[in-house]
Amino acid sequence: MDQAVSVNADPDMPSDSEGRSSRWRNWTGFWLLGLCNNFAYVVMLSAAHDILKQQGSHNSTSPTPSTVALDVEGGKSRYDCSPVSAAAVLLADILPTLLIKFSAPFFIHKVPYGFRVLVCVATAIASFLVVSFSSTVWISILGVIFASVSAGLGELSFLSLTVFFSRDVLGGWGSGTGGAGVAGALLYSALTQAGLSPRNTLLVMLVVPVAMVISYFFLLVFPPSFPQWKCREVESVRGGDSQSRRPLLDDTEEEEREKGVEGVFIMSACEDKVTGPLTCIEKLNIIKGLLRFVVPLGVVYFAEYFINQGLLELLYFPNFYLSHAEQYRWYQTLYQVGVLVSRSSLCCVKFRRIWALSLLQCVNGVLLLLSVYYQFLPSAWLVFVIVLYEGLLGGAAYVNTFYFISKETGDRQREFAMATASVGDSLGIAISGLIAFPVHRYFCSL
Repeated sequence: MDQAVSVNADPDMPSDSEGRSSRWRNWTGFWLLGLCNNFAYVVMLSAAHDILKQQGSHNSTSPTPSTVALDVEGGKSRYDCSPVSAAAVLLADILPTLLIKFSAPFFIHKVPYGFRVLVCVATAIASFLVVSFSSTVWISILGVIFASVSAGLGELSFLSLTVFFSRDVLGGWGSGTGGAGVAGALLYSALTQAGLSPRNTLLVMLVVPVAMVISYFFLLVFPPSFPQWKCREVESVRGGDSQSRRPLLDDTEEEEREKGVEGVFIMSACEDKVTGPLTCIEKLNIIKGLLRFVVPLGVVYFAEYFINQGLLELLYFPNFYLSHAEQYRWYQTLYQVGVLVSRSSLCCVKFRRIWALSLLQCVNGVLLLLSVYYQFLPSAWLVFVIVLYEGLLGGAAYVNTFYFISKETGDRQREFAMATASVGDSLGIAISGLIAFPVHRYFCSL
């Protein structure tokens, strides 16, 4: 059986067989795939809130947990709280993604890439249609779940797909996913401000899944033997090639050893003449090797979304010229701008020490938690700067994590490793949502 060549396995310089035009098409294709894959996820966080609010006004005969204020003692909180924390919507949007990322890497290799993309497109279309035409809260939540399934399956599939192309497509993917946050929020706000209802705005968004189909099937230049509609079998790996693909970066390795840290060698020392799919033992060994990347990434996103969904809506400055809603909207916009800039920076700077980024993000979380409780920050301008910086840290952690996993894994393990590592950010987000919700309730009860 022919084996699809993984250009990614080679050093950073592109292969001679991949022309400049193909490289540009592939980078652009992955940029659009990243944009389209995260677009529905981002839009749902805004659109579902608007439509649920409309449904609440139509079905307000009896109070529900989503419409009851957190003022349990009849007094007014010192915080200008919304009835339901943003963490509640976040959990509905992230838990299906987390479930997929935990389970899919162990069987998804049996599903050809072409079918995976069609499932992503179908669930994205379903999410827009279901939420736009929903008449009850639970149907809207079902639409949010469809968006989560599309984003989760798409992320692990497209990250795995990068192994068949030169490594610079990771920069395109990272930049596209960062751009989805800014583009999704701005486009949704612009269309609704122009007079379109949230329902009609979501119907306009159906162009996004169509763009995903065009980007994948017509823009990407696949290797001739790429298994588009059939399962890929792992063939033998030549010993000579495996030696050149080890992460033997002498300077980095010596630097790590001087600090008492062993180099990360996820690929097997005996990779020569290995054939067939990965065994369970091999997969567990790969997961063990990935922990030093995945855990710091999860910590970064835990702190990041604890800030975004648990603290930012409590950081309200009454004497500022922007309203509470406008301040919160700018917090989220500046965060997305920071993510976009740092996820697009892979071509300029690479940073392997993800643990340092996680430490800095935790400092941000502690600082803003204390500022919510003691209210010592003088102005929203300072929060704007902190939130932009927070986005820069999160985006840098994401794109550098997958770059170095791609660089430091062998050909045979890389596809599984890229899919499995995608669970890191989702796990951190889910845990942050579980913690941010009671924290929000606590502060709103003060």
